[in-house]
Amino acid sequence: MSIPSRIGRYAVTRRIGAGGFATVWLAYDEQLDSPVAVKVLADNWTEDHQVRQRFLEEGRYLRRVESPHVVTVYDAGELDDGRPYLVMTYADQGTLADRLEVDGLTTRQAVEVVRQVARGLQALHDRDILHRDVKPANVLFRTADRDIRAMVGDLGLGKALDVSSRLTMVAGTPSFVAPEQAQAEALDARADQYSLGVLTYLLLAARPPYRHADLTAAARPGPPPPLATEGRPVPAEVEAVVARALSLDREDRYDSVTDFAEALTAAYGDEAGDPGQLAEPWLPLDPELTQPGPRPTPPPGVGSTRPAAAPPGRRRRTAVLVAAAALVLGALGGVGLALVQRDAEVEVMDDTGSLTAQVPGDWDRAVAADGWVPPNATERTYPALSVGTSSTWTDAGSRSEGVFLGLLPGDALPSQLPQHPECDASDDPVSEASGDDSTTVVHTGCPGGVTVERVVQVAANRLLWVQVRSADRATANRVLDSVDTHGL
Repeated sequence: MSIPSRIGRYAVTRRIGAGGFATVWLAYDEQLDSPVAVKVLADNWTEDHQVRQRFLEEGRYLRRVESPHVVTVYDAGELDDGRPYLVMTYADQGTLADRLEVDGLTTRQAVEVVRQVARGLQALHDRDILHRDVKPANVLFRTADRDIRAMVGDLGLGKALDVSSRLTMVAGTPSFVAPEQAQAEALDARADQYSLGVLTYLLLAARPPYRHADLTAAARPGPPPPLATEGRPVPAEVEAVVARALSLDREDRYDSVTDFAEALTAAYGDEAGDPGQLAEPWLPLDPELTQPGPRPTPPPGVGSTRPAAAPPGRRRRTAVLVAAAALVLGALGGVGLALVQRDAEVEVMDDTGSLTAQVPGDWDRAVAADGWVPPNATERTYPALSVGTSSTWTDAGSRSEGVFLGLLPGDALPSQLPQHPECDASDDPVSEASGDDSTTVVHTGCPGGVTVERVVQVAANRLLWVQVRSADRATANRVLDSVDTHGL
């Protein structure tokens, strides 16, 4: 799949990202002299009426809302092959997930993010629209009036309140959804407030209150751990405000997201800062995040020949390993990690001592080592280890680095390894000399550098899945060469 030269009347510059349902392109509106983001439905979902309808509903919901803190839809259209697309605000300063990977936020910045996100959510709620998937990846930043503005985007799970009151689809990100949403109950705006409370907790504590593996766990969460720790003190008034937003019974939460944001600001007092007195820009510009670059000047009808990864459709049809990628960190709960310092590298080991690898010394910021349940394992736990520079290193658009090792049942290598449409190109699969011991695919031009997928037949009925993401191929090769299994 090559990069299209144009989508409708918009000149395409490059791909911003891709997921299971859509690809987002950075394009240029030559008539209005402005960069835009164009979201195109993935080709494998064109004939799925429900998915197509949800895609179009996102555009309709966003179009109904006029707020500087909600992504704007400027236009919509359809490609020659029938796929719909939406032309939207280009977030030139990336997402909150990007910011958290680079560094944390100050208290004033965190509260300002919550305030602005609350304004966006309130604008949706005032139009009787629920977001239902508030999380760092769906909080976007753009420059405006020499400042940075936070916006909520990606309403792929959004629902009109009158529809949600009758029928609610069980969906959302497990660690952020409200219990009633995970239980498929009728929803109201307090479900988004709960998710905003989780986001607030993450920003203030530098850790999430929950790490749910799935929606079943999210349906009946226990009370969150205290927000404050010895190393990160939080005023008791703030703790009480966040705890109320995270109430398991929605009747105990605030009446609106606006009330929650105002209570949070009041609880911090002067420490949070007057939003009118914050230095401009209140969040520093980050040139390392997505930028529009030069205006495109492609010849008419001529597209880029730069190779790209397989389209999102292939991702859905790969082996069972693909479904596991989004669940790896959630399924790994504890931290029982063994570290042995070796110059600039450390040796990491899972809890059972079955898996080891040597990784750069700064990769051990987010660790889970107590096993996982592969999609084809029918709830049995197998040894696994995840080590990365952030808790979101496995996300498609992440720039973080890390490695995942996981054993799973299997008596033959899969015919295809997981695809990475967020990367620009993929090398041909490489097999061991015997032809059936392992298969490795290297993806280049990824958001963080390179991504390597490897599956190894380590026993007659056991496979080892390895995923490495690193800034350069040399580091990925060193990590791959150091991977070892024990007791098999």
